Amino acid sequence: MKLPESFYETIFLFLESGLILGSLGVILLTNIVYSALFLGFVFVCISLLYLLLNADFVAAAQILIYVGAVNVLIIFAVMLINKKQYSNFFVYWTIGDGITLTLCTSIFLLLNNFISNTSWSKIFLMTKPNLVVKDIILINTVRHIGSELLTEFLLPFELMSIILLVALIGAITLARREKKIELEKNDFFNF
Repeated sequence: MKLPESFYETIFLFLESGLILGSLGVILLTNIVYSALFLGFVFVCISLLYLLLNADFVAAAQILIYVGAVNVLIIFAVMLINKKQYSNFFVYWTIGDGITLTLCTSIFLLLNNFISNTSWSKIFLMTKPNLVVKDIILINTVRHIGSELLTEFLLPFELMSIILLVALIGAITLARREKKIELEKNDFFNF
Protein backbone atom coordinates (compact mmCIF):
# COMPACT_ATOMS: atom_id res chain seq x y z
CA MET A 1 0.00 0.00 0.00
CA LYS A 2 1.44 3.31 -1.08
CA LEU A 3 0.90 6.13 1.38
CA PRO A 4 1.94 9.77 1.06
CA GLU A 5 5.46 10.73 2.07
CA SER A 6 4.19 13.19 4.69
CA PHE A 7 2.36 10.35 6.46
CA TYR A 8 5.59 8.36 6.76
CA GLU A 9 7.46 11.41 8.00
CA THR A 10 4.81 12.10 10.64
CA ILE A 11 4.83 8.51 11.90
CA PHE A 12 8.63 8.53 11.85
CA LEU A 13 8.75 11.71 13.96
CA PHE A 14 6.32 10.23 16.51
CA LEU A 15 8.36 7.04 16.75
CA GLU A 16 11.63 8.91 17.07
CA SER A 17 10.24 11.16 19.80
CA GLY A 18 8.95 8.04 21.57
CA LEU A 19 12.41 6.51 21.29
CA ILE A 20 14.08 9.58 22.73
CA LEU A 21 11.59 10.00 25.58
CA GLY A 22 11.68 6.29 26.38
CA SER A 23 15.47 6.30 26.41
CA LEU A 24 15.49 9.27 28.75
CA GLY A 25 13.03 7.40 30.97
CA VAL A 26 15.37 4.40 31.06
CA ILE A 27 18.32 6.54 32.05
CA LEU A 28 16.80 9.10 34.41
CA LEU A 29 14.23 7.16 36.43
CA THR A 30 15.47 5.95 39.79
CA ASN A 31 13.03 3.04 40.04
CA ILE A 32 14.59 0.13 38.17
CA VAL A 33 11.25 -1.51 37.37
CA TYR A 34 10.00 1.65 35.67
CA SER A 35 13.28 1.88 33.77
CA ALA A 36 12.81 -1.68 32.54
CA LEU A 37 9.26 -0.89 31.43
CA PHE A 38 10.52 2.14 29.52
CA LEU A 39 13.12 -0.12 27.93
CA GLY A 40 10.28 -2.31 26.69
CA PHE A 41 8.62 0.81 25.26
CA VAL A 42 11.87 1.66 23.44
CA PHE A 43 12.02 -1.87 22.00
CA VAL A 44 8.44 -1.56 20.76
CA CYS A 45 9.23 1.79 19.10
CA ILE A 46 12.22 0.21 17.37
CA SER A 47 10.07 -2.63 16.07
CA LEU A 48 7.52 -0.12 14.76
CA LEU A 49 10.36 1.63 12.95
CA TYR A 50 11.23 -1.68 11.33
CA LEU A 51 7.61 -2.05 10.26
CA LEU A 52 7.75 1.43 8.77
CA LEU A 53 10.80 0.35 6.77
CA ASN A 54 8.95 -2.75 5.45
CA ALA A 55 11.12 -5.15 7.43
CA ASP A 56 8.30 -7.27 8.83
CA PHE A 57 10.43 -10.21 9.93
CA VAL A 58 12.91 -8.03 11.79
CA ALA A 59 10.03 -6.20 13.50
CA ALA A 60 8.48 -9.48 14.62
CA ALA A 61 11.85 -10.76 15.82
CA GLN A 62 12.39 -7.50 17.71
CA ILE A 63 9.08 -7.93 19.51
CA LEU A 64 9.57 -11.62 20.24
CA ILE A 65 13.20 -11.54 21.28
CA TYR A 66 13.72 -8.17 22.92
CA VAL A 67 10.31 -7.33 24.34
CA GLY A 68 9.14 -10.87 24.91
CA ALA A 69 12.34 -12.38 26.24
CA VAL A 70 15.05 -9.92 27.17
CA ASN A 71 12.85 -7.26 28.74
CA VAL A 72 10.80 -9.82 30.66
CA LEU A 73 14.05 -11.39 31.86
CA ILE A 74 15.33 -8.00 33.02
CA ILE A 75 12.11 -7.23 34.89
CA PHE A 76 12.11 -10.71 36.43
CA ALA A 77 15.73 -10.37 37.57
CA VAL A 78 15.16 -6.88 38.97
CA MET A 79 12.14 -8.02 40.94
CA LEU A 80 14.07 -10.99 42.29
CA ILE A 81 17.02 -8.92 43.45
CA ASN A 82 14.86 -6.20 45.06
CA LYS A 83 17.63 -3.74 45.95
CA LYS A 84 16.93 -0.47 47.72
CA GLN A 85 16.60 2.53 45.43
CA TYR A 86 18.64 5.69 45.71
CA SER A 87 16.63 8.88 45.82
CA ASN A 88 19.31 11.36 44.76
CA PHE A 89 20.77 10.83 41.31
CA PHE A 90 23.86 13.04 41.20
CA VAL A 91 25.21 12.36 44.71
CA TYR A 92 26.82 9.09 43.63
CA TRP A 93 28.57 10.44 40.53
CA THR A 94 32.34 10.19 40.52
CA ILE A 95 35.02 11.67 38.30
CA GLY A 96 35.05 8.44 36.28
CA ASP A 97 31.34 8.82 35.62
CA GLY A 98 31.91 12.34 34.31
CA ILE A 99 34.75 11.18 32.08
CA THR A 100 32.61 8.32 30.78
CA LEU A 101 29.72 10.69 30.09
CA THR A 102 32.01 13.08 28.21
CA LEU A 103 33.59 10.28 26.20
CA CYS A 104 30.25 8.68 25.28
CA THR A 105 28.75 12.04 24.32
CA SER A 106 31.71 12.88 22.10
CA ILE A 107 31.55 9.46 20.40
CA PHE A 108 27.81 9.94 19.86
CA LEU A 109 28.32 13.37 18.31
CA LEU A 110 31.16 12.09 16.13
CA LEU A 111 29.08 9.16 14.86
CA ASN A 112 26.10 11.44 14.32
CA ASN A 113 28.30 13.73 12.22
CA PHE A 114 29.61 10.82 10.13
CA ILE A 115 26.16 9.33 9.60
CA SER A 116 24.55 12.62 8.61
CA ASN A 117 27.36 13.53 6.17
CA THR A 118 27.51 10.16 4.40
CA SER A 119 25.80 9.61 1.07
CA TRP A 120 24.38 6.14 1.64
CA SER A 121 23.05 5.62 -1.87
CA LYS A 122 26.51 6.06 -3.37
CA ILE A 123 27.99 3.53 -0.95
CA PHE A 124 25.30 0.99 -1.84
CA LEU A 125 25.81 1.47 -5.56
CA MET A 126 29.58 1.14 -5.18
CA THR A 127 29.35 -2.11 -3.22
CA LYS A 128 26.58 -3.66 -5.37
CA PRO A 129 26.98 -2.15 -8.85
CA ASN A 130 25.37 -5.00 -10.82
CA LEU A 131 22.31 -5.40 -8.61
CA VAL A 132 19.09 -4.02 -10.01
CA VAL A 133 16.57 -2.42 -7.65
CA LYS A 134 13.89 -4.95 -8.64
CA ASP A 135 16.20 -7.80 -7.63
CA ILE A 136 16.77 -6.18 -4.24
CA ILE A 137 13.05 -6.14 -3.49
CA LEU A 138 12.56 -9.76 -4.59
CA ILE A 139 15.23 -11.21 -2.29
CA ASN A 140 13.54 -13.41 0.30
CA THR A 141 14.88 -11.84 3.48
CA VAL A 142 13.21 -14.27 5.88
CA ARG A 143 14.81 -17.28 4.24
CA HIS A 144 18.16 -15.50 4.08
CA ILE A 145 18.07 -14.45 7.75
CA GLY A 146 17.03 -17.95 8.82
CA SER A 147 19.81 -19.62 6.89
CA GLU A 148 22.39 -17.15 8.23
CA LEU A 149 21.21 -17.70 11.81
CA LEU A 150 21.43 -21.47 11.48
CA THR A 151 24.73 -21.60 9.59
CA GLU A 152 27.15 -18.73 10.04
CA PHE A 153 25.75 -17.19 13.24
CA LEU A 154 24.71 -20.36 15.05
CA LEU A 155 27.47 -20.20 17.66
CA PRO A 156 26.88 -16.53 18.66
CA PHE A 157 23.13 -17.19 18.74
CA GLU A 158 23.56 -20.13 21.11
CA LEU A 159 26.13 -18.27 23.22
CA MET A 160 23.65 -15.44 23.75
CA SER A 161 21.05 -17.90 25.00
CA ILE A 162 23.59 -19.38 27.42
CA ILE A 163 24.55 -15.91 28.67
CA LEU A 164 20.90 -15.07 29.29
CA LEU A 165 20.43 -18.36 31.15
CA VAL A 166 23.49 -17.70 33.33
CA ALA A 167 22.23 -14.18 34.10
CA LEU A 168 18.87 -15.55 35.18
CA ILE A 169 20.46 -18.23 37.37
CA GLY A 170 22.74 -15.59 38.91
CA ALA A 171 19.79 -13.32 39.70
CA ILE A 172 17.92 -16.18 41.35
CA THR A 173 21.00 -17.15 43.36
CA LEU A 174 21.52 -13.58 44.57
CA ALA A 175 17.87 -13.22 45.50
CA ARG A 176 17.87 -16.47 47.47
CA ARG A 177 21.09 -15.59 49.29
CA GLU A 178 19.74 -12.18 50.35
CA LYS A 179 16.43 -13.69 51.42
CA LYS A 180 18.29 -16.31 53.47
CA ILE A 181 20.37 -13.61 55.19
CA GLU A 182 17.20 -11.62 55.96
CA LEU A 183 15.53 -14.71 57.41
CA GLU A 184 18.57 -15.43 59.59
CA LYS A 185 18.58 -11.82 60.87
CA ASN A 186 14.87 -11.99 61.65
CA ASP A 187 15.31 -15.30 63.47
CA PHE A 188 18.20 -13.83 65.46
CA PHE A 189 16.17 -10.81 66.58
CA ASN A 190 13.11 -12.90 67.43
CA PHE A 191 14.93 -14.87 70.14
